Amino acid sequence: MGASVHPQAQVLLDGKAASGAPPLWELAPDEARALIEAVDAIIPAGPALESVRDIVIPTRAGSVPARVYSPAAGAPGLVVYYHGGGWVVGSLDGWDASVRALAVASCCDVVSVDYRLAPEHVFPAAVDDAFDALVWAASPDGLAAGRPIVVAGDSTGGNLATVVALRARDAGGPRLALQLLVYPVTDCDLDRKSYHEFDGNDFIVNRRDVGWFWDQYAPDPASRRNPNASPLRAVDLSGLPAAYIVTAEHDPLRDEGFAYADRLRAARVPVEHRHFGSEIHGFFSFSGVLDDADKAIAGAGAAILAAVRG
Repeated sequence: MGASVHPQAQVLLDGKAASGAPPLWELAPDEARALIEAVDAIIPAGPALESVRDIVIPTRAGSVPARVYSPAAGAPGLVVYYHGGGWVVGSLDGWDASVRALAVASCCDVVSVDYRLAPEHVFPAAVDDAFDALVWAASPDGLAAGRPIVVAGDSTGGNLATVVALRARDAGGPRLALQLLVYPVTDCDLDRKSYHEFDGNDFIVNRRDVGWFWDQYAPDPASRRNPNASPLRAVDLSGLPAAYIVTAEHDPLRDEGFAYADRLRAARVPVEHRHFGSEIHGFFSFSGVLDDADKAIAGAGAAILAAVRG
């Protein structure tokens, strides 16, 4: 069992409680998005980079917006990043600071993908966008230009990163140097111990919030058991790229992150697992606010740089 909540994270939780905001599961999607945007506004601007530009990535359904972060010329690799937000909320702007910080920490170019959100676009729309963005990035017209590629994401973005890694393996490419999974959603089972530990409104997200996200993203319960939605249910995890996994103790997603790390190790996939025993779900995104966020980003960046340099 981890320590009590870090004092810096507790300030965030106290602010959430003092705001009187209703839990996410009581809101309509647009209301939830507005609430998350208000929270994102407290995060300070990320570091300056050599170049930040918005682009459009072609997909099977048309196109998706994306933002390319370049820390310096001659970056040794490319990170394809998927933001969190329960497949329902989240945006390029909301994750701008942490993605900037990851670009600096990794010395790599990062492309943040603004995949389609639910409930307007249900499963597998986000997965298709995520994979199509990866395939485009690796193509001759894409951004990788022959450099090693890493897939990365937090929470449901971590879910997308796991799934595109599986799809890339099964499709014979693109070849990936690493998968960075930050407190990833890996299963639709909400009866794990950590879900019941965080069943109230005291934390960033709780069991009911996650159930609400699943209702928006995969309204057909049967579809949730598809490995493209719940990668922990994939029969075979062998042959996947090495994984760097970040988990938080005070997080309903904690146990499925541990379970996925164990499944990868059992399949002989190299895993480095960094657990933050006093942190909460979402902490990675609070770059410049939480010391542990900065530590986690620095560690993830170092792992990315080592992977792309081989």
